[in-house]
Amino acid sequence: MENTHPHTTAADTRRSFTSYVAVGDSFTEGMCDDLLPDGHFRGWADRVAAALAAERPDGGFRYANLAVRGKLIGQICDEQVPSAAAMDAELITLAGGLNDVLRPGCDIALVRGRLGAAAEALLAGGATVVMFTSTDPARRMPGGTRLLPAILELKAFVEGIARDSGGRAVVVDLFTAPCFDDARLWAEDRLHLSPEGHRRVALAVLEALGRPSAEDWRTPLPPAAPAGRAAKLRADLRWLRTHLGPWIGRRLTGRSSGDGRPPKRPELLPYEG
Repeated sequence: MENTHPHTTAADTRRSFTSYVAVGDSFTEGMCDDLLPDGHFRGWADRVAAALAAERPDGGFRYANLAVRGKLIGQICDEQVPSAAAMDAELITLAGGLNDVLRPGCDIALVRGRLGAAAEALLAGGATVVMFTSTDPARRMPGGTRLLPAILELKAFVEGIARDSGGRAVVVDLFTAPCFDDARLWAEDRLHLSPEGHRRVALAVLEALGRPSAEDWRTPLPPAAPAGRAAKLRADLRWLRTHLGPWIGRRLTGRSSGDGRPPKRPELLPYEG
């Protein structure tokens, strides 16, 4: 029996795809997943590509990943969406806007406008477009509550795109999945997914595309032994020094972790995972 859930908008039919393009930022690039032999992170999008390629043993499946860490929604629209649309792929995943929301003074109306324009451009070519709602930062991050109004606004906006698309856009709702409150689904930087987090997002995308799964990706991990106060303090200090400090430094100087970095799979080529 197919694994369905009221908070994931699933595709109406189990369409067999021959091509897939991933568009977005570090979330889609695969930051902090296991490393591939070529030095790139694997990521949930690669995991989705591998599953879809396995459905076509003739080797007739192609995959491109244009996502680059640190990109704002305007950069995604300008640098990735035209290329993705020109590839004429049957499946496109679109994730973006969270880097904008994390910055003080975010113009959420502008983010909505650019994200909507990106979805419209990609849907115009006839592709199935998968979009995402963010996880809930208020449940796991100190200070995450200040991000919640913008996160909820984007959530409603993305769900509206899917609702109005006639089934051509589908939404993976990570916001309501409590498993993502678990620190073990996140990397040490607390911003990017761990390998287990990427694995679960891949299952969520495949579910939204009508693929049955033997497990529910929302199931919480077994309880972890509570960390002592000293260990927690050491981890917090390491995070401040290693991750938060450099992130703030880049914001103050107008730099991005993705500056000058090319996509890991810029061309729509046969996938050999």
